[in-house]
Amino acid sequence: MVNPLMEGAFPEEIVTKSLAYWAEAAGEKTFLYYGEDEKRISYQQFHQLTNSIGHSLMVRGIAKGDRISVFLKNPFISTIVMFGIWKTGAVFSPINFNYRGKLLSYQLNDTQPKMLITERAMVPLLNEIAPEIGRLATFIHNPAEEDHDFSEEHAEPLLHSNYEENSLELLFQGDTSDLDVELNYWDTANIIYTSGTTGPAKGVVQSHRWINGYTAGSRQMMSPEDVVYNDLPLYHVGGAFFNVAKAAYEGCTAALWDKFSPNQFWDRIHKSKATMVTLLDVMIPWLVSAEPSEMDRNNTLNKVHMQPLPLNHHEVANRFGFDICTAGFGQTESGNPLISIILQTEEGEGTPKSIYKGLSRREIIERCKQNNIPIVDGKQNLKKGFMGIGPHYFDIAILDDNDIEVPAGEVGQLALRPHFPHLILSEYFNKPESTVKAFKNLWFHTGDAGYLGEDGNFYFVDRLGGVIRCRGEKISSYQLEDIINGHPEINLTAAFPVPAEAGDEDDVAVYVVKKEGSQVTEEELKEWVKDKMPKYMWPRHVRFTPEIPRTPTNKVEKYKLRQELMTELNREFSK
Repeated sequence: MVNPLMEGAFPEEIVTKSLAYWAEAAGEKTFLYYGEDEKRISYQQFHQLTNSIGHSLMVRGIAKGDRISVFLKNPFISTIVMFGIWKTGAVFSPINFNYRGKLLSYQLNDTQPKMLITERAMVPLLNEIAPEIGRLATFIHNPAEEDHDFSEEHAEPLLHSNYEENSLELLFQGDTSDLDVELNYWDTANIIYTSGTTGPAKGVVQSHRWINGYTAGSRQMMSPEDVVYNDLPLYHVGGAFFNVAKAAYEGCTAALWDKFSPNQFWDRIHKSKATMVTLLDVMIPWLVSAEPSEMDRNNTLNKVHMQPLPLNHHEVANRFGFDICTAGFGQTESGNPLISIILQTEEGEGTPKSIYKGLSRREIIERCKQNNIPIVDGKQNLKKGFMGIGPHYFDIAILDDNDIEVPAGEVGQLALRPHFPHLILSEYFNKPESTVKAFKNLWFHTGDAGYLGEDGNFYFVDRLGGVIRCRGEKISSYQLEDIINGHPEINLTAAFPVPAEAGDEDDVAVYVVKKEGSQVTEEELKEWVKDKMPKYMWPRHVRFTPEIPRTPTNKVEKYKLRQELMTELNREFSK
């Protein structure tokens, strides 16, 4: 069988080898444009700089398979570090830069990295958890005074003596020649932590082929003319791989900003001439809420991925002139096993011809047909949760609790089997029981509920377990409860999602049982959590209750609490 992952102008599975190819073939072309500081770095410069980092890491004892934790906000530095780590055969292990306290110490202790790479602004957070962390070699990025993220406040704090402090600049001084490290598609590239549900967060172990497979469907629409816009964090697969690594595979430019800005979004698109973007649910209402303008369609975006696909996708695409939208199913464990192409505007009516870049619509359609990617008319009504079908190198099924495939239209768990090895996660790091459970009966169980439509497409229904989606992040109810239960006046907490008033995301709700005699108030508890967790985890709804309802087998019945709160909020409830 021909491996479809090996198609393309330069058929290479490992992204660092694609980078080396483009450094030779299009050396002076811009690979990274960092809009925050107006920095540009060519393919050749980036290749040499990441070689330098790789040699420097190896001189300091880093070997193939070693884990390096990366705790950075700056996406420009994060990208450079990520590729340098990959070139040594070491494992890129990013940490959510919003983490602090138990969330931060847990991931560092679970990963047990040989090295930590961070930046000066993160030092106070690392010092907070120093007593819980063993001796760790740490390299710190110090922004220059002219950089946008330089701060007098963050210029001085020294790292706790539990860490061995070094300047990141030392890693930029190595040999710039290619590294003599054998890399294979089955070698581990990353450990990315996903939200835990019934237990602590799990590290998802991904191979180099995983990155290739995750980006393969989207890359069918790309040529070196494309510019991929990214404002997603690089501790998530969407930012690091679906956007940045994808650009390196195809010889494109990646345009980076630190975070999404509804006020600056279109200025950034015009400045970078971006042709591709990923819009998460929370972003779309912000863009649509702006006053309509006759200039709305005067932009270079012609391929837009919407995650999840909103019901008003065609209205949004028609307003802004998006030629093609993509939808599907994306996951840290399984990559992108479901994808669909949605033709939104008539040919020639979307992106103005004078500024259109990339493959023509005809070329994109032909490539997608060859790779069994469904093509849909955006004007037709697509039911909520539309994901499309899987490429021909995945088996996809909807299973019941006994792993028996259910009839079309019936809701079950989305499960899959890849036709090629190392295409999905290798394992959950240091969690063999979770790995065995996820791969039960030779299916990978995604943990998400869906159904197969009569039209042959798959549809997403909801998440299984205790995961809450808020502000583009997945929140573990287990972790949230664990933190709040640490309050000295709290006995028990139950956290769950309720639909947000706008968009398809969630608000965080918690029901709390106080200790006897406690006088803690809702306002006090909301204030207390601010120093313990990122802002996106802060509960919007806090309710005190004398007891948490349970089943006869002692399982918490969160749906009853959710029903009670939804009734109070006068919103529609579905179990």
